[in-house]
Amino acid sequence: MVRWLRAAVAPLALAGLIALAGMALGRIYADALLAQLVAGAAVGSIGVSVAARRLPSWSVAPLSVLVLAGYAVGAVRIAAAHAALTDPLPTVVADALANGIPRLLTAMIPVEPTPDTVIVPVVAAWLAGLAGAELALRGGRVLLGCLPPALLYAGALYVVGPNEAAAGRPTLAFAGLVIAALAATARPDGSTPDAFTPDGATPDRPASDGSDGAAPDAGLSARTRAAMRGRALAGAAAGLAVLVGLVAMVGPWVSSRVSAAPSDPRRYVQPPQVDSLDESPLNRISGWALDPGQRLLDVSPDPAVSASASARPSGAEPAKRTGGDGARRRTLRLRLAVLPDYDGVTWRVGATYRNAGRVLPTQAPLPGADVHEVHQRIRVEGLTGRLLPALPTPATVSGARVAFDPATGTLIRPEGLTPGLQYEVTSQVQAPDLNLLPTAGTPSGDAVARYLTVGGVAPPQIQRLADQLADGNGAAYDRAVAIENFLAEHYRQVPDAPSGHAYPNLSFFLFGPRGRGGQVGTSEQFAASFALLARLTGLPSRVVVGFDAPVQGGAVTAGDAIAWPEILFDDLGWVPFDPLPKSKQPPRPVEQDFTPKPPTTSPSTPEAPTPSDTATASAPPSALAAGTGRGVSAPVVAGGAGGSILVVLLAAAATVVTLRRGLRRRRLTEGGSAERITGAWFEVTDALRLAGHPVPHHLAAAEVARFAANPGRRLAAGNLLPGHPPGDPVSRRGHTSGDAAGRSPHALDDLADRPGHTPGDPVSRPRQAPSDPAGHSGHAPKAAGRRLRRAAPHTRPGRTDPGPLPPLDELVAGVNTLLFAPDAADGDQARRAGDQAVAYADTLRAHRSWWRRLWWSVHPGPLRWHRRRE
Repeated sequence: MVRWLRAAVAPLALAGLIALAGMALGRIYADALLAQLVAGAAVGSIGVSVAARRLPSWSVAPLSVLVLAGYAVGAVRIAAAHAALTDPLPTVVADALANGIPRLLTAMIPVEPTPDTVIVPVVAAWLAGLAGAELALRGGRVLLGCLPPALLYAGALYVVGPNEAAAGRPTLAFAGLVIAALAATARPDGSTPDAFTPDGATPDRPASDGSDGAAPDAGLSARTRAAMRGRALAGAAAGLAVLVGLVAMVGPWVSSRVSAAPSDPRRYVQPPQVDSLDESPLNRISGWALDPGQRLLDVSPDPAVSASASARPSGAEPAKRTGGDGARRRTLRLRLAVLPDYDGVTWRVGATYRNAGRVLPTQAPLPGADVHEVHQRIRVEGLTGRLLPALPTPATVSGARVAFDPATGTLIRPEGLTPGLQYEVTSQVQAPDLNLLPTAGTPSGDAVARYLTVGGVAPPQIQRLADQLADGNGAAYDRAVAIENFLAEHYRQVPDAPSGHAYPNLSFFLFGPRGRGGQVGTSEQFAASFALLARLTGLPSRVVVGFDAPVQGGAVTAGDAIAWPEILFDDLGWVPFDPLPKSKQPPRPVEQDFTPKPPTTSPSTPEAPTPSDTATASAPPSALAAGTGRGVSAPVVAGGAGGSILVVLLAAAATVVTLRRGLRRRRLTEGGSAERITGAWFEVTDALRLAGHPVPHHLAAAEVARFAANPGRRLAAGNLLPGHPPGDPVSRRGHTSGDAAGRSPHALDDLADRPGHTPGDPVSRPRQAPSDPAGHSGHAPKAAGRRLRRAAPHTRPGRTDPGPLPPLDELVAGVNTLLFAPDAADGDQARRAGDQAVAYADTLRAHRSWWRRLWWSVHPGPLRWHRRRE
């Protein structure tokens, strides 16, 4: 009986080791289901090995794998029922096996036990039990048999990473079980019994002397036994020396890692991402506004709680919206996306989404805030993308597998939205005491730096407006209200305003002439302008996109889409503001309350006379007469001065020509492929500028090539792009600055918004409204007439026709390569771009008259136009 009890210690210890690994991993799970399933796998795998102890060793592994398959299906079924999944079992099993590892490493903590988050630990526990049982029980190597459970335990700790405290007690228990297994299987005489049968007798290996449990050195002489003990002692001493050496070498590293934070394997796995459609949903506002009747969602609230929620403020506060018939309706504001990052071109989603189960991490309640629970059932109709709208802040989600970002409280469905998708959301709506706003401050420091960052340098006019609104408003709330009132009182909301919220778009919205489409916009421009002005005045802000859903439930259409800004206040969290016009009254002119700063250049004044001129003019006639009779004669002086000036001019011209040639050589031959392609671009834009046709700065590379084919005629026609009306602040309807045709070359991206930007650089921005039909603000009609007279290149009598202007397709291809695949640009492409640029510039120069060609060669402009960039 004692022998059987001792033999049972090893398999029970192995099962305990594997169960401890499940407990260590289960600390990051929402409940104890995973630990229970792993313990079951440990008992099952080791039980199969013990039950098959009299079978040949080769048959144990196939038999155990068959039992594993059945147990895994059962574990998946239990987890699916626990997670309330209604999909067919074969579909759930296939999905769990295909996506188990990535979803486990991208799941949000605490992890909900679902089929795809339990299948991998269960299978790993079973295989560790099978390997450990075969090594420790059948092979008699107990210490070696503890290695698979030890590896499983180490893997569990690695997956947990820094998300839980150190597992001190489970580790001590693990070591205790190993010691117990070794002690129970050891014999005083040094032999190791087999765990399957007493005294080491098995069907495959009977006792060598015909007796059960005979000592291995029985029958040996005393001298032989002494020699064996000496060799054993020597081996033990050698092993001890090796162990001490390893401790000496590895000990310092291990001790240094004890206090260090463990690495998180999740940083090596990319979490679910939003697609390009959802990267900046603010761009979709104008498209939805043009089709307001499109049905996007259908919302069915819980009647028991919708009434109480409808009386609460904050992010879910009911708003009164005017319907198409003029009636007022109460709405709840669903949040689709939060946009905290702005680079001067686009407000972007900056969330990190993690796979989540039905129960989402709880958000810390605001001090003194009332929390109300709101339940909604939402059905997707025409909404596309991956972003999943919900009332802030969701606490539980059922009916759809989601990924969640705790920082913004937003959801996505990694597989994308499909018509007919229905899910239920329970949200915890917090209502802070807004009476504290007038005295509330705003946080500062690195934690909110991203909410104060603007891309590049803001346009001077917008910066001056922000300074004017902040002047005299020291409190944070006063500044926010000043910005809100200014936008609501001076601008008009229209559904057909062009999309865009880059610096040029917002400048045109804020200061553009009303007769040409300025000072009107959708909620996109209102929210983006508010958030930008808030950041320029030191207020942490962000933009939110969502929908106004009826409180009592019903359809949510594209006309209900809205963007609004939010400001972060201490102890109050993110507080929404509404900069949209509050009435249908015509807005006040912006010029009435904001006057742009006048130009810094003063009007020209007559040059003051020099002291010598003044003295000569005031001298008496006798002195003048005396002065003319002395010194060198006037013709000699004039000739010498004229000659000196001519020599200086010739030397300057020669210097300019030499420097221009050196500049071309450096642009086209020095540096990498990107620098040479950029240099070729500068050669073309400089040539057009020398020809009197500077490239408008809002054109992209392909548009510049069409412009360069006949620059004079296109300027004269005032039609830079097919279908592009003069004064439109964007390139095309629905074609924003983030599209491929509106991107700037890679080498010059960071120069797009700097002061002193030279027209003609390969940096494209959304179009600004010109002030004349030719598409160039600030040009007088007289200047436009001069361009009309020299619009088309022509051949003068007695001069050889230089031929048509060469194409620039290779140069455009090189610039686009720098945009989208900077590493793909090679030397051959740079050489072709340079050859095209030189051929184009030389041909364009040949079209000029002789004196214009001469001035072309000695013009110093190219030496300074791009000095900051080169």
